[in-house]
Amino acid sequence: MPRKGDESAVSRGEQIQAAEREAARGRLLAEAEADRIPVEETTRAVPDRRWRRG
Repeated sequence: MPRKGDESAVSRGEQIQAAEREAARGRLLAEAEADRIPVEETTRAVPDRRWRRG
């Protein structure tokens, strides 16, 4: 039978895990934003040189 102190320890552990998950989520979002290519650069027309041979 769990004691009252054990329940708070589980709750505290879950709180720590939730905080770690949120911190990891924030790091991933920051990294994704740093790697993001602006849409202006992805839609710019680039000449295709393959068709200019011969």
